[in-house]
Amino acid sequence: MNRNNILLLGGDGFIGSALARQLSEGGYQVHVVSRHLQESTDYKNCSRYKGNLADTGLITELLPTCETIVRLASRTSPGVSARRPSLEAELNIRPTLQFLQLLSNYDNKHLIFISSGGTLYGNPKKIPASEDMALQPLSYHGAGKLAIETFLGTFAHLSGHRVTIVRPSNVYGPGQHFQSGFGVIRTILEHLRNDSEMEIWGDGTIVRDFLYIDDIARALETLIRAEHPRRIYNVGTGRGYSLMDVIGIIEAVSGRKLKTRHVSNRLVDVQAIVLDASCLKQDTGWTPTVSLEEGIQITWNWLNS
Repeated sequence: MNRNNILLLGGDGFIGSALARQLSEGGYQVHVVSRHLQESTDYKNCSRYKGNLADTGLITELLPTCETIVRLASRTSPGVSARRPSLEAELNIRPTLQFLQLLSNYDNKHLIFISSGGTLYGNPKKIPASEDMALQPLSYHGAGKLAIETFLGTFAHLSGHRVTIVRPSNVYGPGQHFQSGFGVIRTILEHLRNDSEMEIWGDGTIVRDFLYIDDIARALETLIRAEHPRRIYNVGTGRGYSLMDVIGIIEAVSGRKLKTRHVSNRLVDVQAIVLDASCLKQDTGWTPTVSLEEGIQITWNWLNS
């Protein structure tokens, strides 16, 4: 088993593709397993396999050579499972538990799970939210992430494997394909490009912490490379922007005016969430480097290239 061999489960998605590129450029041998393989993501030192957690034969073939496994795949969002809580069990919880059962047959593994910093804390009493604050998810999606985190804590205790849980804020940037219900910045940009009307839930004062894609990729590489004392890390900028703030920045960057229509708030939406990532900085030295204005400009240029 080689410490430089990394297995990315769901590694051809938005965050996974960026992490695969970051790791391959850093000299790691990367093995990507994904349901959908993109022809454009062909990196040096990167082997790609079409499959998912249910493909136990493929996973069993790869696990002996990989010390670190990053679980990236998630097929729901707060809106997607709002009326169908069983989707969280079917698409996220059950496959993860089946994988943990398989992983328990191996020794000395490090499992990194990408959770959700935006949905777990609910409406926290204090901003920015730190890892030790009470978890009060308002959506089934957040409840599903919390359930998986709980199972992972027990798994680490019973198996002896290292487990690291990463709670990122709202990630955006080049490479994010438009998908309804995923990624507010990407959604705004899509409506601007098409000159179409966008629904705004509520009055636009909800506040989020936005993290550029390369910054989350660097954070994950740091957690793969370095020993770290904690199990759970927030990854965010510590700075919040309202939805209307974001729209204003995007309009200034693009030179276009967004057509909007305000509709009622959704019960699954947190009013304000900003993440305190000081633990990650203290333990690894990581800090975000790309401002929201700069990241939006880069993303807009990418979309129009």
